[in-house]
Amino acid sequence: MSTTISVRVDAEIEARLAQLAEATDRPKSWHLEQALKSYLESQAWQVENIHRGLADIEAGRLHPHAAAVSKLNKWGKSPVKRRRR
Repeated sequence: MSTTISVRVDAEIEARLAQLAEATDRPKSWHLEQALKSYLESQAWQVENIHRGLADIEAGRLHPHAAAVSKLNKWGKSPVKRRRR
């Protein structure tokens, strides 16, 4: 089952969407649905992880600030070890 929604976009976005629809031989609505699915999945992932982080804070599962800064400062500074095949 599907339903209809309305959305306002600027002319440039509509033109780009129309070009994409023409190039792929798909309706604009199909592309919009794919974009919305991707966006909603991404947002759901972010919200879920925010809630996990808040639960960790409430449970006292924290890392000292200095330890986090130290770890971040090491990123990209040591060579990656590769496995031999």
